[in-house]
Amino acid sequence: MSLCSFVEHRTYKIVYRRYASLFFLVGVDNEENELAILEFIHLLVETMDRHFGNVCELDIMFHLEKAHFMLEEMVMNGCIVETSKNNILAPIQLMDKAS
Repeated sequence: MSLCSFVEHRTYKIVYRRYASLFFLVGVDNEENELAILEFIHLLVETMDRHFGNVCELDIMFHLEKAHFMLEEMVMNGCIVETSKNNILAPIQLMDKAS
């Protein structure tokens, strides 16, 4: 079993990480730092865990718009712009209160 979390193809890389039964994959160019992307994936999972409480496939399937919203709060134009879990989740919590 290989422990590598990177796959290279031509000028691109796939960086992936497994959490329980979930696989998170991010496609990047060869200039991107793989360890930074692994940290980004970890932050995304921690943020989802905080919101959903031990995130699983069903949480993502039934709340896909919230998962997308978290990503949109974290990434803008391909750059990571937010790393604070509180700042990422604040708009989602406001929407939950309003509904």
